[in-house]
Amino acid sequence: MSQAEIAKNSVVTLNYTVTDADGTVVDDGSEPLVYLHGGYDGIFPVLEEALHGKKTGDTLKIKLQPGDAFGDYDESLVLVEDAKLFPDTLEVGMSLERISDAGEDEVLYRVTDIANGKVVVDGNHPLAGVALIFDLTVADVRAATAEELAHGHGHAHGDHHHH
Repeated sequence: MSQAEIAKNSVVTLNYTVTDADGTVVDDGSEPLVYLHGGYDGIFPVLEEALHGKKTGDTLKIKLQPGDAFGDYDESLVLVEDAKLFPDTLEVGMSLERISDAGEDEVLYRVTDIANGKVVVDGNHPLAGVALIFDLTVADVRAATAEELAHGHGHAHGDHHHH
C-alpha cells in the first residue's frame, strides 16, 4: 500500500502529547487527534504547516510560542468584581461566560480568587502565555469523504454525527 502524504483535504490522525517548556504534561493525548488538513482550523496553523507532506509513521517535535498557540497573556482580561454580583455557590475554578456590551463573542472567564468580598476572574485561556511542545506521530492519513469536506472537519472512524 502506498503511503499517503498529508495534503489538502486529507483526514489526519495524530498520536500526540503536549508539554510546557518545563516538561510538565499539558495534554497526555489519551485520545488521538483527528483533523481535516488544509486550512479548516482543525489545529494550530503552525502545526498544520509542519505536518504538510508528512506520511504515516512520521514523527515531529514542534515548539509553539504563545502567539502561535493560545495567545499571549492579556492583563486586561483579569477583572476584580464585587462578590455581590455573583451567586453564593461561586467557587475558584468555575467558568463564567460573559457576553460583551458591544455584542462581540462571549468570553469565558475563570474564577481565580475569592477574597474580602471581591471575586477575581480571568478571561485568558488557561494556557495563554505558555509555550507548548507538541510531540506528534502521524498515525493515519486518508482522503476526506464528501461529508467531512461539507462539515469542514474529520470524523473518527465510524463516527457520524448531525449538525
